[in-house]
Amino acid sequence: QASRGSTKQAKRTGSNIFSMFSQRQVQEFKEGFQLMDRDKDGIINKNDLRATFDEIGRIVPEKELDEMINEAPGPINFTMLLTMFAERMSGGTDEDDVVVNAFKSFDEEGVIDSERLRHALMTWGDKFSGAEVDTAYEQFEMDNQGRINTTKLIELLVASPNQEEEGAEAAA
Repeated sequence: QASRGSTKQAKRTGSNIFSMFSQRQVQEFKEGFQLMDRDKDGIINKNDLRATFDEIGRIVPEKELDEMINEAPGPINFTMLLTMFAERMSGGTDEDDVVVNAFKSFDEEGVIDSERLRHALMTWGDKFSGAEVDTAYEQFEMDNQGRINTTKLIELLVASPNQEEEGAEAAA
């Protein structure tokens, strides 16, 4: 009887988590989860995380992988992943921090390979078209090897509206 009650509680908690996000957001999280769940067992484990990072060209130390897995109080199934995202969002995680961390995952000693970034932008999440990437790249400074300065890119992307206005006034 006790296990039946706890199952009911788990379902109730799960439904609350799903109601925190739009259907579109839940679908995007589901797509991300499926990309990360390499062995398709419904649980994201350390090997799944390692393979995901390997695919984007980021070498992550074992200790860091362990820390990521240990953030969850139990196995990371889809509902647990949503719960973790909801906790992060309610904890006031700064969107700028999310942008910074996303681009730092592509960082190679202060620069980002523009072709690797192009591939990621056109392959994962809300996929960009080639034309959209080209338009964005017009705003970025690249060296003669097609590398983007990570610090300058992040400054461009997370500039506050006041900083953007000041930049426009200074340019005028």
